[in-house]
Order: sequence, then C-alpha cells, then structure tokens
Amino acid sequence: MGRVLVFAIASALIFCLMAATTSPDAHFTDITKETKINFKQENSVTSNKYLIETMGGGVALLDYDNDGRLDIFFTNGARLQDPMPDGKSPDKTEQKFWNRLYHQNSDGTFTDVTERAGLTGMPQNYYGMGVAVGDYDNDGFEDLYVTGFGGNTLYRNNGDGTFTDVTKRAGVGAGGWSASAGFFDYDNDGKLDLFVTRYVDWTFKTNRYCGEQKPGYRAYCHPDNYDGVTDILYHNNGDGTFTDVSAKAGVANPKGKGLGVSFADYDGDGFTDIFVANDSVQCFLYHNNGNGTFTEVGLLAGVGYNEDGKTFAGMGIDFSDYDNDGLSDIVVTDLSNERYMLFRNNGDSSFRDVTNQSGLGAATLAFSGWSTRFFDYDNDGWKDLFVAQSHVMDTIEKTSPNLRYLEPPLLLRNVSGHFERVVAGDAFRTDWAGRGAAFGDLDNDGDTDIVVSNVGQYAYVLRNDGGSRNNWIGIETVGKKSNRDGIGARVKVISGSGLTQYFTVNTAVGYQSASDKRVIAGLGDDTTAKLIEIHWPSGIVQKFENVKARQYLRAVEPNQ
Repeated sequence: MGRVLVFAIASALIFCLMAATTSPDAHFTDITKETKINFKQENSVTSNKYLIETMGGGVALLDYDNDGRLDIFFTNGARLQDPMPDGKSPDKTEQKFWNRLYHQNSDGTFTDVTERAGLTGMPQNYYGMGVAVGDYDNDGFEDLYVTGFGGNTLYRNNGDGTFTDVTKRAGVGAGGWSASAGFFDYDNDGKLDLFVTRYVDWTFKTNRYCGEQKPGYRAYCHPDNYDGVTDILYHNNGDGTFTDVSAKAGVANPKGKGLGVSFADYDGDGFTDIFVANDSVQCFLYHNNGNGTFTEVGLLAGVGYNEDGKTFAGMGIDFSDYDNDGLSDIVVTDLSNERYMLFRNNGDSSFRDVTNQSGLGAATLAFSGWSTRFFDYDNDGWKDLFVAQSHVMDTIEKTSPNLRYLEPPLLLRNVSGHFERVVAGDAFRTDWAGRGAAFGDLDNDGDTDIVVSNVGQYAYVLRNDGGSRNNWIGIETVGKKSNRDGIGARVKVISGSGLTQYFTVNTAVGYQSASDKRVIAGLGDDTTAKLIEIHWPSGIVQKFENVKARQYLRAVEPNQ
C-alpha cells in the first residue's frame, strides 16, 4: 500500500511539471554570470544537523547610494565546528562567511563593496539569517537591519557609501534566534518602527538527534522539538534609539515560532496590521487597535489555521491584494504535502481559505516554499506569484522518495484571480536549495526582476525579459509628514480601460528578505494611468490624473 501511494504522489508531481505552460509574453533569463555576482551562502553543514544550517539565506534589493540603480545585499552563515564544543559560538571572521553588499554599476554589472562599505560582518559570533531595509532616521538613505542566531545588527547608512553599526546605541540587538524582520510605522508618527520574528528556543547544547538511527539518515529536527519564543516590536523614539514595546503592545506571544512577516492595513482603518507566518503552530494576525496596541485575531479572522483546522509549516508570506478588489489578501508558503495557503480577504475583517479554488493547492502540493511575492511579471494588471523552493531536509529523498530536497522555483500566472503554473525560462527547470528572494526592477525598464539566495549554493539573478512589452507605470513614494520611504502608503491605480489595482508600499515580503519599495502597476495595452491615488500614513490623500505610461513617477507627499 505504501509503495502504491508513493508512486501515485510521484506520478502526480511529474504530471504537475508536465502540465505547466510557457508564457509567450515574458520570461526570465539567468544573468548571474553577466552581473559578476558570485555570492555563495556558506551554511557550514555538519553531521550534527544543527537546525540553523538549513534556515538562512536572506537577500535585499535597495539603492543604498541613491544613484537610481538597485544594489544587492546578502546575508551569510558562519563557521560551525562538528560538533560544537560547549560554550563555543559560530565564527564569521573568515571572508567566505561575510555578509555581502554588491553595488550596481552603470553597465549592469555589480562590484563587491562589502569591505569599503563597512559591512564585513555582524559580531563575529553571530550566524546570519535575514535582512530588513528602511530609512529609520528619515535622512534619505536606506538603512540595513540584519537578523541572526545570536543577535541582530542595525547598520546606519552614512550617506557616503558607508554604514555604521549603531546596534548598541539604538537598542535593537535582540538575542536568541531571529528570522525575518521589517520596518513599518505602526503608530503613524512618521518614524519607522521595527518588527522582528524569532523562531525557536534552540541552542547547540539543546540540539537533538532526529531521524532514523543509521548512517546518513540523521535529519534536521522538526520545530515541535523546541519551545517557541516571543517576537519583538521596537518603537522608534526619533532620536536614533528604539524601545522594546512588545509586551505593552500585545505582541509578546511566547507560543510563536515566527519565520515570515509582512504588513498591510487589511481592514482599511488607517493603521497597519501585522501577519506572522509561524512554523507548525497557529499563525498570528495582529490587528492594530490604533492606540499603540495590537490584538491577535488569527483564529477569529480565519488565518490561524488552514480550512481543515490544522497548522502548517508557515515560512514565507506576502500580504497583498491579488484579486484587485481593494482588500489585502495573504499567501503563506509551507512544506510539501501541505499546499501553500491563500487567504482571501472577505472585507468584513475575516478571511476565507481559497487555496484549492484558486488553483494554488494543486500547483503547490508537491513543493516546499520559502520566500514569495505577488507581483505582475507580465504587466497585464494582475499580480502573479513567485516562490523560491526547496525542502528543509537534505535527507528527504531517503525517507520520502517521491519528494526532492532541491526544487525549481515556482511561477504562477494570475488569470483573473486563478493561478496557473508557467515555466518562464530555464531557471524554472533547474533545481535549487531556494531560501530568500527579493524583487525589484534592476535595470529600470519597467518590469520586475528577481534575486534568489540559496542555502549552501550560489545565488542567481533573473532578469525579466518581455514583461515591459505591456505598458506600466512605476511609483516611488517620498514621505514628508509620513516616513520618508512612504512605507504603509496605500496606492490605487486606475488604467485607461478602467482596471483598478491596489498596492501597499512595503519592503518586508517573503522570507528573511527585503524588496524594492517602488510600486510597478501593469497597464496592459493602456497608454495612461487614468488615476493614481495615494493614501499616505499621515492621512493625506494625493491624486495624479492621466499619467503617461512607461515612466517612474516620483510622488512626494504634499504639505497639508
């Protein structure tokens, strides 16, 4: 019976791959070699199967020097001994374990400027995980927050191509094991606050033996073997320091095992809410009460569990409007045999699990997903879905022959709210150990490109070729009364033909990664955007009418 089941599942996987279609309009080209990026995430695999080895790999897209071109930042692991002696910590001193910053040159190539920028490492006993991007001091330059096992690091952008470690003064070092993080302004005071997910209460000393007791079968442990820990909310004091307000704000839930986080105002009350993807425990939806506190409503809102009332291995997340109804929906990636979750916003502060109805369930059952994002890769006006994929266990093929550790990335095309798998280039036929992924227009041609970090492998860069054949409009928000980045601004775009799209300005999407904050709205055949309406976090509403397509609009918040 077991063999029959395995064969059936394996056959379903093959059928799923064969059934995928190729989009004639746009595809992605692997240009990693041409960019001269040669980053490899060094995870220091050991025979002890330390859990941190398989969980890292964040990546960020940001224009750190304001030259109009996106640069790339990667987080990295650290050297681990096998086994780790008592009291011994990871070691990041070797260059191969440094986090890396690549500056984009005018010809589209990249130069490693890590040392010049002052980013050669976090404290040398940390193991890098994720990265968040935001201008926390409103000086016009993007800052970096790097998470890790052991603690986190805040790098202030000095505006001259260098960064300074200000963690101690800012008070945001955290501790334990942090995963994803994101900047957002929860109290609309014009200053970016910081939310940090933390995973489990794990140490080298508490590492357990998991898997079968025979050579080569030891596996990374399931999170059920370890207790959860609290996430952290840091309030920006406006003087370069932050205050930990987690308990006061109501987000210090010790039962969480947070991996992904994203932000949106899902109920339209003017205050940004938080969704946390938890691994194999209930996911959290923190409703912003507008008074500095949050209420966890995941169960009541219908997003804490799947439609069967079961938990799932929540990893990556996006909190965006995929069906163009003006309401922010939620997608969460997880492990194979669970199906990636899609929760559609009902408009009454509740959500409905539409995983199967949308086509997402059948397309993802055999896969394990990490970083993800809704974005319109072919600029037809509907947000598609990309997922960086790989199983968490590198031994999975020994115990489940129908599954694979290395998996190709997934691209699902959105056809009026229903998703269909497309193979948009050779990269989607190639197996990787995908973890972090960041999204942005690297070449400023009006379509979205992708950078993926793979655990224990080299990263790759996918250039979108053909996505800009359809018309588009790009929007860069610059806050005045609101935070400088305009993070949290809600953007409505109505095309000439009347199609309406909605966006939230946000860099925190996916898994342990940060994306370009610019909004790109696909316009299809329309040559103008009839209306662009921006609802700033400050409450100011700004409108632009009859905006010509195929350009980036720099929207500066008006003084009102």
